[in-house]
Amino acid sequence: MQGQRQHFKRRRMVLGAAGLFLAAMPLLAQSAAPRTVLIVGDSLSAEYGLARGAGWVALLEARLAKQGIEARVVNASISGETTSGGRTRLPALLKQHRPTHVVIELGGNDALRGFPIRSTQDNLQAMTQASQAAGAKVLLVGMQVPPNYGKRYADDFAAAFGRVAQERKVALVPFLLKGVADRADAREWFQGDGIHPLAKAHPVMLDNVWSGLKPLL
Repeated sequence: MQGQRQHFKRRRMVLGAAGLFLAAMPLLAQSAAPRTVLIVGDSLSAEYGLARGAGWVALLEARLAKQGIEARVVNASISGETTSGGRTRLPALLKQHRPTHVVIELGGNDALRGFPIRSTQDNLQAMTQASQAAGAKVLLVGMQVPPNYGKRYADDFAAAFGRVAQERKVALVPFLLKGVADRADAREWFQGDGIHPLAKAHPVMLDNVWSGLKPLL
């Protein structure tokens, strides 16, 4: 009789352990699932004026691989892209690539073309919301404009990114070009047009993005 009780006790323990393992399987599968990082940006993310592989997005792929993080990076950036254009393209990109993470790097061309800040903010808000609705974690990458735009406009433009990030509760990198455009010798870090960074600036840009992206991975 005692032997039978011990047998049933061991059996319950085995079944209990098996049940715990089965319950944990979805979590294990989720943690091991490959990630897809979708980058929706403009020329700053599209390697404008650079050799292929020199831009921060390509450097991101290399860093992910070096750190053993399984992820597919899809660079859907287009030179000259605005937040309106990104908003229009995003639904198809979400459907096609089913990203786990979306990095939105847009807004600079809106300022260059004099678009209303409210329009830029609304577009960023819509893109962030659509990405979240698709199940993706979002990183919003901010931009700043030169002082010649006027202090009020410059402050309002920079603040628009923070407002969207706060309202949608998403991660924010306040300024993609921090450590580049705000250097004393900044002119030496840009191409001849004074807008697009040289290749040597892109590792700095990657570090800025990485600070916001890594905690989401």
